[in-house]
Amino acid sequence: MTQLESVKSEIERAGGQLFYIAAEKGEGIWKPQKFLLKHPISFPFLLDEDRAITKAYGLYHRFGKDAVNIAHPATLVVERNRKLVYVYRGDNQADRAPVEQVLQALKNIVGVDSNSRRQE
Repeated sequence: MTQLESVKSEIERAGGQLFYIAAEKGEGIWKPQKFLLKHPISFPFLLDEDRAITKAYGLYHRFGKDAVNIAHPATLVVERNRKLVYVYRGDNQADRAPVEQVLQALKNIVGVDSNSRRQE
């Protein structure tokens, strides 16, 4: 969360919006509600308690060396029309998307949207 929080203003300038989704129950093992009270974030946070979103995007991680019944860490960039244009799926719980790649994927969308608007 802090990785993208630090570039939130740049994401917003490019026309993007951050959301965080955790495959966790509110009072689950990591206690996300308590964590957020101590470490507030400035963007929406969704608990995927039944893992429906995690499973829909192929990110569910039933069992692994460093994970049980959670999601692979992942970063997705989705266009307004819900088209998925960038996916980074971490191999382990510490593997995160390079911020530069996320920003470039977002800028590519903005470039396409701008060009299509100019041609109309």
